[in-house]
Amino acid sequence: MFNSLITKMVRREFSRVMKFEEGGQGEIPPGDASPRLLYLHVPFCEKLCPYCSFHRLVFQEALGHSYFAALRKEIRMYQARGYAFRGLYVGGGTPTIMIEELEETIACARQCFPLQEISVETNPNHLTEQNITALKRSGVKRLSVGIQSFDNVLLKAMDRYDKYGSGEEITAKLRNAKGHFDTLNADMIFNFPIQDLKVLNKDLDILLDLEMDQITYYPLMVSDSTRQRVSNTLGRVDYGKEETLYRQIEKRLTPSYNLSSAWCFSRRQTVSIIDEYIVDYDEYAGLGSGAIGFLNGVCYANTFDINRYIAMLDRDEAPIWASRHFTEKDKIRYDFLMKLFATRLNLPELQKKYAGSMYRYLWPDMLAFFLLGGLRYEAPYLHLTRRGHYLWVIMMREFFIAVNNFRDFCRNGLI
Repeated sequence: MFNSLITKMVRREFSRVMKFEEGGQGEIPPGDASPRLLYLHVPFCEKLCPYCSFHRLVFQEALGHSYFAALRKEIRMYQARGYAFRGLYVGGGTPTIMIEELEETIACARQCFPLQEISVETNPNHLTEQNITALKRSGVKRLSVGIQSFDNVLLKAMDRYDKYGSGEEITAKLRNAKGHFDTLNADMIFNFPIQDLKVLNKDLDILLDLEMDQITYYPLMVSDSTRQRVSNTLGRVDYGKEETLYRQIEKRLTPSYNLSSAWCFSRRQTVSIIDEYIVDYDEYAGLGSGAIGFLNGVCYANTFDINRYIAMLDRDEAPIWASRHFTEKDKIRYDFLMKLFATRLNLPELQKKYAGSMYRYLWPDMLAFFLLGGLRYEAPYLHLTRRGHYLWVIMMREFFIAVNNFRDFCRNGLI
């Protein structure tokens, strides 16, 4: 009952927060040497998975070349505005779909900024010797592979089997890729309608046998527009079994892994970047069509129209097309959510950041989660309890669903 109530409450709150001011070009705010993350979005995929709500389209080679050229122009725009990004995260889509273009784009970012860590997403069929060599040459330290499941029935229902390979083929590719990067991450999904504990345990058996450096186990996050597609291909989403599956993941992985976030499990105590790059950095710039960024208290989105994105950069115009100015209350609650998602929050640090106004906005939330058994305090940190881990899975699931709904809205209107 409490889980359902929290879901409804945070869904309403995040729906409010993700209402952007649309219909006009924004400016890139001036930067400085503060540590921020640079996110680059590559929207192209060979196949469009039915459950995915990210901004993506079927790959077209000519458009791809023009897109990467525009992306490099946008990178240089941020350099001209004085930014000094420390981390680079390339997501999609499938960033490795044009490996030479990706290599040139990463090189451009490295020339423009003092990058200390680089993370790239890919799919199993791109784990080739050529791609691995190119990524290592580019300075990639963390490679995140979209697997979702090793179960062949699930892979076929997701329309991934024919393109990305069987569970056995994916396992072999992962084994071959091990040791080439500081961190090889497996991106998994739990709570598919046709996934039960037996299927989940088989996936966990394979991951533990592979001894993956890092495992990110996302709950299925279905936006409003993808819900019917998921129902048609995978069945009706049931959040009632979600906690049972999460607890099994936690039980099986925590003897060998540390929690980097409520759903990211890492073998090492410290890992350079996790998939939720919003946890590692207070601010991040989103570059590329449909990318979302958060700078100076403003959450913004680039145009989702790829041709418009390219044309705007050809005219030396920033492609920002929608934004939302966070109030102080919004910023404090955002920090509270994100920092605790990484399992702990430094209370004095947050209080200092907001000049002592933190408790004015957060005391009802903190009290509620203490009463629910989700938080404990060990000076100077507020920690998630075991109960709190799943509460934050719920909250972050709803946060990302709200972001996905915003993406759907933008795609429909092609802002």
